[in-house]
Amino acid sequence: MHAMPPSSSSNPVPRQIPPGIHAARDYERAARSCIPEPTYAYLAGGAGEDVTLEANRAAYADWSVYPRLLRDLRTGHSRLKLQGQELPHPILLAPLAYQQLVHPGGELETARGADAAGAGLLCSSLSSFSLEQIAEVASPRRWFQLYLQPRREDSLDLLRRAEAAGYQAIVLTLDAAVQQPSRRALEAGFRLPADCVAANLRGYAPPAPAGLAPDQSRVFQGLMNEAPRWADLDWLLADSRLPIWVKGVSHPEDARALKARGVAGLVVSNHGGRSLDGAPASLRALPAVRAAVGPDYPLLFDGGIRSGGDAFKALALGANAVLIGRLQVYALAVAGALGVAHLIKLLREELEVCMAMAGCASLAELGPACLCPATSGPTGNFTEAAC
Repeated sequence: MHAMPPSSSSNPVPRQIPPGIHAARDYERAARSCIPEPTYAYLAGGAGEDVTLEANRAAYADWSVYPRLLRDLRTGHSRLKLQGQELPHPILLAPLAYQQLVHPGGELETARGADAAGAGLLCSSLSSFSLEQIAEVASPRRWFQLYLQPRREDSLDLLRRAEAAGYQAIVLTLDAAVQQPSRRALEAGFRLPADCVAANLRGYAPPAPAGLAPDQSRVFQGLMNEAPRWADLDWLLADSRLPIWVKGVSHPEDARALKARGVAGLVVSNHGGRSLDGAPASLRALPAVRAAVGPDYPLLFDGGIRSGGDAFKALALGANAVLIGRLQVYALAVAGALGVAHLIKLLREELEVCMAMAGCASLAELGPACLCPATSGPTGNFTEAAC
């Protein structure tokens, strides 16, 4: 996400959780009074007409959760092992850029909140603070999200810096080489200030403007001129000392090809509806991707999660863990690091309540059999036949 400098947020960030935050999704409502309207429109919006953004949210209503009876859950937990590392729960924070948009402490506050709540953190290439500054306050549960740069030597420098700063994996984003503008943000008057620069990219070469002939496409020969290709992925896999994950996967054929190439794991994602408007909802893409890579290959998921119940459904449909995007920045805007930690706590407890009511004592017990297709009858109520 792009953002405005810290001066754009005129309201001071409170040092306590405001009244009215009873569930994770409440942070979205509370953030509206903390973020200037044009910036909120940009953060809350997707690409184009928000078709995919809305599909991401609507997809959770496709499923309801079977309650189960008489299960012994006294040893229940939501722990997992991901990439050889023990995590207390499957709630991770997605990479979000320029977080000084909503809080002067930006990603530093987010890292502190994630550490306090035991959450894994994915640091964006486009962060307001450098990856080294973030590493100083973050827990060891940190990964670095990479956008390949126009010059390979700059990408290699980012990679080496992440390795030196103790990041545990590289998450390569591949679905955002070209993006549709957000109509909502344009109509709200959002503009990215000229002085809004990613801290990690200072000193690197900007994209060179493509000199186009009259018969050439501004998209194909212009914007896509420096988009990543398979050779770039192969180079990164060969040069990295860290596991390489790929974010932005929705097609099963891509998933199979990436696994065969040696990618450590995938993130099923449509960039929060901010890339191709009209792409399938991440939740609807997830089962086919899981089927393509098999039961043991690591999959993360993002796309519209607003509650622990949403996370339960994604985990049941094949994800090993979930990434939280917009809710993270909303909580940051509302209450800084405290808000981020509180959000993660709420999501974890909501997930564990859902697990308990569904009779699941561990994440390993979650699967498609926990869910019932939520087909609506003429009155809008769930029909017994659907289950």
